[in-house]
Amino acid sequence: MAEVVENAKTKNVTVSQEKLDILDQLLKPEVQESLNTLVEQLPKLTEMVSFLTTSFDFVQKVATDEILKSDTIGAIKEIAEPVKDTAKSVAATVIEAKDRAEVSNETIGLFGLLRMLKDPQAQKLFRFVDAYLKVTAEKSNN
Repeated sequence: MAEVVENAKTKNVTVSQEKLDILDQLLKPEVQESLNTLVEQLPKLTEMVSFLTTSFDFVQKVATDEILKSDTIGAIKEIAEPVKDTAKSVAATVIEAKDRAEVSNETIGLFGLLRMLKDPQAQKLFRFVDAYLKVTAEKSNN
């Protein structure tokens, strides 16, 4: 019994000491200044918490909406498929052109270049290169 009473007294002393330590901390001027600042900012903090709660609820609804998920995935696939197909086509064309160029031992002379200048695909490429160089020059001047 005496042991129980002694433990209770020790606990009371410890609790009282903890309360005094907290009170000492609260009485420090820098802590009081921080508390005043916090109290002044409470309306903003309340507004922020309200906004975050609303945002969290919205994100949670969106994250659990299976229809929205499937629609989003479908839209992304719809956009990505043509890009993927075009990239595959361009890559295949580049590989084929590279293979043909490696096999060919043909020497292209001045007249060969002049004949190539008449080719509509070459003209299209030259117009693109010209426009690209003009755009890069404009951007580097700004």
